[in-house]
Amino acid sequence: MREKLLYLLLFLTISLWMLFLQINRVEPFESFSLRFNDVNFELQKKIPSKEIVFVAVDEPSVNVYGRWPWNREVLAKGIDALSAADVVLMDMIFSEPTSHSSEYALAKSLSNLNASVCGFFLRHNSTQVLDEEALELLSDSSLDLLDSQISEHLEPRFASAPYAEINILPILKACTLSGSFSTIRAEDDKLREYPIAMYFNDTLYPSLAIQGLRLKFDKDISRVDSSSLDLAHHSIRLNRDGLVRLNFYKLEQYDIVSFLDVSRGKIDPQHFKDKIVILGITEVGAGDIVNTPIGAIAGSLLHYTFLSNFLEGHLLYEPTNIGLILILAMTLLPLILVLLIKNVLTRTLINLFVYLLLYISVHYLFISQMIYIDLFYPLLGVLVSMATMEAVAFNLQERRSRFVRGAFSSYLSEDLLKQLIKNPQALSLGGEKKELSILFSDIRGFTSISESMDAQSLVNLLNRYFTPMTNAVLEHKGMLDKYIGDAVMAFYNAPVDVKNHADEACLSALEMIKRLALLNTQLIQEGISPIEIGIGINTADVIVGNIGADKRFNYTIIGDGVNLASRVESLTKNYGVKILITEFTLRSLEMHFICREIESVIVKGKDEAVVLYELMPTNEESKNIKKIYDEALFVYKTGDSPRAKTLFLELTKRYNDSPSNYFVKNIEAGKSWSVHKMDEK
Repeated sequence: MREKLLYLLLFLTISLWMLFLQINRVEPFESFSLRFNDVNFELQKKIPSKEIVFVAVDEPSVNVYGRWPWNREVLAKGIDALSAADVVLMDMIFSEPTSHSSEYALAKSLSNLNASVCGFFLRHNSTQVLDEEALELLSDSSLDLLDSQISEHLEPRFASAPYAEINILPILKACTLSGSFSTIRAEDDKLREYPIAMYFNDTLYPSLAIQGLRLKFDKDISRVDSSSLDLAHHSIRLNRDGLVRLNFYKLEQYDIVSFLDVSRGKIDPQHFKDKIVILGITEVGAGDIVNTPIGAIAGSLLHYTFLSNFLEGHLLYEPTNIGLILILAMTLLPLILVLLIKNVLTRTLINLFVYLLLYISVHYLFISQMIYIDLFYPLLGVLVSMATMEAVAFNLQERRSRFVRGAFSSYLSEDLLKQLIKNPQALSLGGEKKELSILFSDIRGFTSISESMDAQSLVNLLNRYFTPMTNAVLEHKGMLDKYIGDAVMAFYNAPVDVKNHADEACLSALEMIKRLALLNTQLIQEGISPIEIGIGINTADVIVGNIGADKRFNYTIIGDGVNLASRVESLTKNYGVKILITEFTLRSLEMHFICREIESVIVKGKDEAVVLYELMPTNEESKNIKKIYDEALFVYKTGDSPRAKTLFLELTKRYNDSPSNYFVKNIEAGKSWSVHKMDEK
C-alpha cells in the first residue's frame, strides 16, 4: 500500500510539472516542443488555394529596376497590370515622401484597382510623427464592431503596440483599407502563427489578410466567443494569444510570379482575375525574410498561407483540453504498467508502443482533419514518468531483494530464491490457503545422545547432521521452516510454486536417509554412536504466509495438515520404519515410488482415520519385501490370520522387517485387522 501511495505521489508531482511547463511555456521546453511538432508540415499533402497569387519583387526585378526602394512610378506600372484582381494586398510600406509625381502615379494606380489594402507596421519604437489626418484615415480601417463585442467576459486576446509606421497621406487615401502586417515570433524566433488583429491607440486593427477577406466577401468579421471569430460563415479559431496557427504548404506549391514579368506584360492579366494578389519583396537585403517550420521564406507568404488556409478550409483546430489530457494519460501509463507488469523490458516496450500509436494517430488527425495536438509534452511526460517510476521500482526491488535474500537464503535453494525475489508479494503480512507437502524429521533417542556428550560436542554433531539434511530439502525445492531442537520442519510449494511438490518431498526424504547413512559411517569410524531418524510427510491445504506482528514475523505454515505431518513422523517409531507418508501424499504423487500400506490410524486430536504408507528405498530388496508383504496384509484383512502370520514371519526372518514383526505381535495378541487409535508418544 505504501508503495502504491509513493507511485501515486510521483505521478501527481510529474503531471503537475508537465502541465506547468506546457501552460506557462517554460523555456527551453517550449522551443523543443515547437520544433518537435514542426514535422507535421513535412507530412502535409494539401495544396494552397488557386485564388491567391504572390507578385514578388525578386532578384531579377532588382537587377533590372535597381536597388530598393524604387521610383514609385515603376511600382505603379506593375500595379496597373493587376487591375483584374479582386483585391491587391500591399505587403510593403511607403512611409517617406518622395516626388509629387511618383506619389501621384502610385496613388492613382492603387485607386484604379477593384480593391486594395495597404500595409502598415505596428512596432514598439518608432521615430515617425503621425499627423491627425493620417490617424483619422487609418482609423477608418479599424474593427470597431469587433472591438465593441469584447466584454469583461470575452477578454481581448490580441497583442498591442504603442507605435505605428504608416503610409504617407496620398497612399492612405488611395487604398481601400489599411491592414497591419506585423508578425509575432515564437519562442525559438520562428513564425508559426498569424495575428488576426492588433491594438494601436486602444483601437483594434485587422491584419493585411483579414482586410483582404473583408473586401473580397464584402462581409465584416464578428466574434462568436472568446476563442472564435466568424467571417463570411468561415470560423476562425484563436489560440490563447489571439493568434491562428498557420498550416504551411510545401514552398514549391505557392503561386509566385516575378514583378519583372508582370510589369513587362509576360503574365496574362487573366491570371489575376478575381484573385487575391499579394505584392511583396523577396530580394535578400530588401525584403522581409522570416524563419518558419518550412524554412526561410518571404514574409508575404505568411499572409498567403493564412488566406489559403481560410479559403480552402485548412485552418488548424487546436483542442484546448486534449493536450492536457494526453499529458496526464502518458504520465499515468508508466505508473499503471509498473503496478501491473513485472518485466521491465515489457513495460518499456508497451510505453513506447502506446506513444508511437498516439504519435501516428495525432499525425493522421493533422493530415486528415487539420487538428493540431502538441505531442512533445506527452512524450516528455511519458519519458520522465517512465524513468522515475522505473528508478523507484528498481530501488524498491533492490530493497526487497536484499530483504528476501537475507531472510531466506538459508532456507531456500538458489533457484527458488531467485524466483521469490522476482515475486516478493508472496511474503506480504498475512497468509493464503494453499496445498503443501509438509515434512518432519526427528532423531531417535536424542535425549540419550545429548546426555552422553558435552555441549560443544553435541552442537558439533547437530551441525554435521543438519547440514546434509538441510541440503536434501533445498535441493528438492523445499523451504526449510525451522529446526526444533533435533527436529527438522520443511514444506514444499511455498513461497514459490513447486510442480509435483509431493514427489519432491518424498525425494528429499529418501535423500535424507542416504546421506544419513554416509554420516553414520563417519561417526562409527570416530567411535560415535550412529543416528537414527524418522520422517513423516503429509500433503494438505494449510495456511502459509508471514505470521506474526507487523515488525516481527516468520514465514511459516499452520493448520491441521501440519499437526498430522508431525504426528505421522512420531508414528514411525511404532512400526520401526524410517519414512511414513499419508494417503493424501500418496494420491498426489506423480512419480513412481515403492510404497506399502501400513494401516489406518486415528492420531491424537483427530476423529477420522488416515491410511499410512511406508516410503521404501527404490531397490530390488524393497520390491521383494513389498510383494510378499502385500499378500500377507491382504490375507490378514480378509481374516486369514494364520496365513498372514506365516508370511509376516517369513519377512521378519529373511529381512528383519519391522512392520511384519509389528503385525505378527498383533496376530499373536489375537488382534484382527481394524483401525487403530494411536496415542502420541
